[in-house]
Amino acid sequence: MSDDVWDRDRSIIRYPDPAYDVVDDRFSSLTVWNDTVERLWTGGRWLEGPVWFGDGRYLLFSDIPNNRILRWSEETGEVSVYRQPSENANGHTRDRQGRLVGCEHRTRRVTRTEHDGTVSVIMDRYDGHPLNAPNDVAVHSDGSVWFTDPGYGILGHYEGDKAEAELPRNVYRVDAETGVGVPVITDMDRPNGLCFSPDETLVYVVDVDTIRVYDVTEGGTATANGRVFVDMKPGNSDGIRCDRAGNLWAAAFGGGAGWDGVHCYAPDATLLGRILLPEACANLTFGGIKKNRLFMTASRSLYSVHVEALGAQTP
Repeated sequence: MSDDVWDRDRSIIRYPDPAYDVVDDRFSSLTVWNDTVERLWTGGRWLEGPVWFGDGRYLLFSDIPNNRILRWSEETGEVSVYRQPSENANGHTRDRQGRLVGCEHRTRRVTRTEHDGTVSVIMDRYDGHPLNAPNDVAVHSDGSVWFTDPGYGILGHYEGDKAEAELPRNVYRVDAETGVGVPVITDMDRPNGLCFSPDETLVYVVDVDTIRVYDVTEGGTATANGRVFVDMKPGNSDGIRCDRAGNLWAAAFGGGAGWDGVHCYAPDATLLGRILLPEACANLTFGGIKKNRLFMTASRSLYSVHVEALGAQTP
């Protein structure tokens, strides 16, 4: 199935939306028959890092090259600037206190925005060296902050400041009590998007061409038994999220028409289906009043669709 459905006027829709590509019959139960993929906004350069604020009914997302974080309101549908400059911010999440936690390319750090609006540094160095360029982040129920540091943000000047990497490309865990950050995954090429399974016994991490999965061990402080969950060739993945049933929803790009968008995998790694988009999808998150609305940041545009799945991530 190709995504030429996007070449026509999508104000006229045939149900079910032809943007759904059902590979396994189980995917039909995860879609809403009479809802369609909507383009909510366009005008960015490379959109990333969507995070839902249910208490305010708005979504924040990054426009990395334009050095800003944008805010989409569910009540009005309007997009405004939340923060500029954003230090070329990329991935975001919220912690257990509802505070914004984000990765910044230009400053090469992970930060937390306090309730009063001040910004605190969670981690910017390891072993005496600056981080490469933190990319994506997740918060464990114990309050620890896990983030990837692949260094994409220092490869050139478009999404940060070009620089030489001084550290291996690791996944780090910052302890909630001590504030000390240490590597917890060290065997990947360029770790990218990450998320926990609903019971937090697993952590999924995107690498080049693959999504890997690790057992979370030692009371949530370490990982073991890393293995390939799915091979993403001919394209790649970026941001990922789990729903409450343990299905993995993966942003997908690089495969071309009929491939780019969002891929949904069962816990056993079976591809259930795709949501096809006309642009490369970088990241996604669940939101809306019931956390059953899938928001997708794709190249220059923000998309959404309602699904019969509830997001597993915190707040």
